[in-house]
Amino acid sequence: MSQTEVQLIKSSSVVDGDIVGMSSSKLSGTLPAVSAANLTNIPAANLTGTLPAISGANLTGITAGITEADQWRVSSSFDVNGSSFITSNWERVDITGWDKIGTGMSESSGIFTFPSTGIWNVIFWDTVRPVNNTTMYAGVEFHFTTDNNTFTNVGNFYEGVGTTAFFGNISASHMFDISNVSTHKLRFRASAANTTTYSANTSETQLSATFIRLGAT
Repeated sequence: MSQTEVQLIKSSSVVDGDIVGMSSSKLSGTLPAVSAANLTNIPAANLTGTLPAISGANLTGITAGITEADQWRVSSSFDVNGSSFITSNWERVDITGWDKIGTGMSESSGIFTFPSTGIWNVIFWDTVRPVNNTTMYAGVEFHFTTDNNTFTNVGNFYEGVGTTAFFGNISASHMFDISNVSTHKLRFRASAANTTTYSANTSETQLSATFIRLGAT
């Protein structure tokens, strides 16, 4: 090919894949925009200057961690003989400046509403003691509804309490798949053989329910 023929090569006939090993000094003038989709395997050392903001919507496979955590307690002790829903004196724990993470639960007459969908772990704790030294067992039941109407007992947690004036501890944990915050709700029922005192206090946490969102449903 003669020198004249080389000079007559049109730029439109040059394939991108044929341009290799070109030094940066040969690049001049206004360069076309480069799509970021075509940039791969760039060494981190070559990324300098001010980088643009990255939208979180474009990041996948990254979990946000715990976005909701809330703890409630009952403010005064009460006696149970048989079964009774815990419908009154619920309050959010507020000692030492603690409030909640996220929006937090809402409560009405002992019925708890979740602030967002997801997989939730609910933890219940209380100390009980027999009255007249006659209690044989005491516990708590988790009653759950998926239609905002009919509650079903989904968990029973009992502690054997001796016939002397000793304390017993009720500990319970249950996970819930909350797919609809309008219809999926929870309440607690205390259940005891013979009269039993469920300890509670407004100045320190005794009877408590902790709600933690673990992740998406």
